[in-house]
Amino acid sequence: MRHHSTASLFNHFVPIIPETQGIKYAGSKLKLIPHILSLFDDLTVRTVLDGFSGTTRVSQAFAQLGLQVISNDISEWSYIFGVCYLKNRKPPAAYTALIDHLNAVPGYDGWFTTHYGGYDYAGNATQLDGNKKPWQIHNTRKIDGIRDEIDALGLPEIDRAVALTSLMLAMDEVDNTLGHFTSYLRQWSPRSYRSLQLKIPRVFINNQDNIVLKEDIFDTIQHAQVDFAYFDPPYGSNNEKMPPSRVRYAAYYHLWTTVCKHDKPAVFGAALRRQDSSDQLAPSVFEAFRSSETGQSIAVAAIENLIKTVTARYVALSYSSGGKANAVELDAILNRHGKRIKTMMVDYKKNVMADMKSTQAWLNAVDQPHREFIFLLDKHA
Repeated sequence: MRHHSTASLFNHFVPIIPETQGIKYAGSKLKLIPHILSLFDDLTVRTVLDGFSGTTRVSQAFAQLGLQVISNDISEWSYIFGVCYLKNRKPPAAYTALIDHLNAVPGYDGWFTTHYGGYDYAGNATQLDGNKKPWQIHNTRKIDGIRDEIDALGLPEIDRAVALTSLMLAMDEVDNTLGHFTSYLRQWSPRSYRSLQLKIPRVFINNQDNIVLKEDIFDTIQHAQVDFAYFDPPYGSNNEKMPPSRVRYAAYYHLWTTVCKHDKPAVFGAALRRQDSSDQLAPSVFEAFRSSETGQSIAVAAIENLIKTVTARYVALSYSSGGKANAVELDAILNRHGKRIKTMMVDYKKNVMADMKSTQAWLNAVDQPHREFIFLLDKHA
C-alpha cells in the first residue's frame, strides 16, 4: 500500500501521518510512527496486529489509514484506550453531553484524594507535609467525583471507554510527575495548579471491525490471522543491579490501572503503588534480565518464540539501544526466521534516521544511546 508523502523532521519522505493521542509514556512510539508506516511501502497489507499496543498510538495510526487492526496489550488502561479509539463509530460531537456532564460533577474527599492528593500551602511550591503526591488536592477531589459518576451512569462499553480516556488525559495534563508513578516531584509542577478539565478525546469513526484484546501475546498470536505484525516488547534494562520493578510497566503506570478498575486496591511504599505491581510478582518475560539454564537471555528466547510462532507474513520489531536483549543473538534470530527487508535506525539525540544496509552497520551502532531500531522481516522469503 502507498500513501501521499510529506517531509518529516528526519529530512526524508514518509507517509502522511495521522494525528494520534496519548498520555505521557516512556515507551511511546509517537516519533517512530512515520518510520513504522513507511514500512508498508511496496507491501500488500490489509490486516495488522499491534502486539504490545501501550497507549495505542501506533494502532490509532494503522486504523486511520483504513487497515483492520488487532490491538493487544495486557494493561487494563491500554485496553480502555483501544476501545475508545479503535471501536468508536460516532463523531466526536456525539460525546459533548457526556463530557459536559462529567465536568459538572461536584468533587469530594474520596479514595483518590486520601491517597494521592497533596496540599499547596499558601502558594508555597514545596510539599511541606513531606509526602510527595502526584496531584494537588483540588484536582483529586474532582477525580473522585468524576470516577464515581462514570460507574454510576452505567454507560455502554465504548462510551465508558471514551469517558475514562477523557479522564486519564485530563489527569495527565495536571500531574506532578515525570510521566510515571514510581516517584513524584517534590516541587509542585506549574501544570499541577491548573484545574482538571475533561475534553472529548480525539476519536475518529472507524470503518473496519477492529479488535481490541487484553491477552498474553502468545495467546493472541495463536488466533490472530493478519498480514503484518508489529512488536514492541517491553525490553528490560541491561543494568543487572536494577530491580525488576524499575523497568516494569505495571509499576510505572499502576495508577492508570487503578483509574480504570476503580478497585481501590491495597497500596504500599512511598509512591503508594498497587500491591499487584510489587517486586514480588514476576515481570513480563520480555523484561527478564537473567539468562536461562542454556545461557540464552530469557527475553531473547521469548522474542524468538514470538517471531517464529506468529503467522503474519511480515513482522516488524522495535528494539532500543540499552535494552537487555543481546543484539548479536537478536540478529541471528532475525536471520533464522525470514529475510530482513529493512533495518532502520532513529537517533533521537541527533534527530536523524538511517537505513542500515548491513548487519555490521546496525551492530556497530547499537552501543550508542538514544537509538531505536526497526527491523522488517518477510517470513515467506
